[in-house]
Amino acid sequence: MKILLVEDSRAIVAVMSVRLSSFGHEVTVAENGEIALALFIEQAPDLILMDIEMPVMNGFEATARIRAIETTQDWAWTPILFLTASDTRENLVTAIEAGGDDFIVKSVSEDVLQAKMKAMARIAALRSRLTVANRLLLEQASRDGLTGLYNRRYMDMKLDLAWSEAKRDSTSFGLLMLDIDHFKKYNDHYGHLAGDDCLRKVAGTIGSVVDRYRAEREAASPFAARYGGEEFAVVMPLATRELYHGLAGALLDAVRGIAVSHQHNADWGIVTLSIGGAFVMQADDTLATLFRAADERLYIAKERGRNGCVLS
Repeated sequence: MKILLVEDSRAIVAVMSVRLSSFGHEVTVAENGEIALALFIEQAPDLILMDIEMPVMNGFEATARIRAIETTQDWAWTPILFLTASDTRENLVTAIEAGGDDFIVKSVSEDVLQAKMKAMARIAALRSRLTVANRLLLEQASRDGLTGLYNRRYMDMKLDLAWSEAKRDSTSFGLLMLDIDHFKKYNDHYGHLAGDDCLRKVAGTIGSVVDRYRAEREAASPFAARYGGEEFAVVMPLATRELYHGLAGALLDAVRGIAVSHQHNADWGIVTLSIGGAFVMQADDTLATLFRAADERLYIAKERGRNGCVLS
């Protein structure tokens, strides 16, 4: 286990570090609660051994702040054992009420300490498996079942956060709205099963292009989502105008490149996209205005014959 030992007594630190290391654990030491908070965020330990009386910030306050971080950041729960000079009933009650899970006396015997650490190691292993399972569930809940892109609900949640950050920092923001041209005619001619397959291919292509652009540009973090039906959205926080235009063109080319047959798509004969976009240098408007502008340009792209984009 990775153990964070929070203790200001050098003598206690020396003894506990040696004993815990001899059991095979990795020990990091913090001499007060303030340092412990920073190390907790940085290292995500499996277990915290917390002294109560310390300078700068005591163990009770540090524990309360750790629990607050876990709650607000949606982090996994971390076991906290208080280190006390005596095992009185009052110490146990205070430790639990402060957010701790148990306590051990600093003079604990070797066999009891080892037994406690074995129990904590089992809890740490269980916590790790639960964390992985929860992440998988969250990932599944955030994805559209047909296309594998982010779904509308997750997009809205992520979009609100990205937009708030852009407004706070007065940074640029781009949005692309994409629609598969004459998709109703595709479904009518080829059938809905083929239509679903078409949606998967187009969505996979959109996702691949966006992923490539995100990997090539460290600052920007574009992401794609299925907006509804045959319509998709690409959200571009921190995008430059060059990225905004380049990504729109790359998406058009990539979907044309997979050459999915579409006999009723005007003169093209293959599946194509229409794209409308909106770009702001400073996010000082509203999301509704941004979406309205992108949607209006998407309509203009369709009016101009489709298989193209209209951008701000």
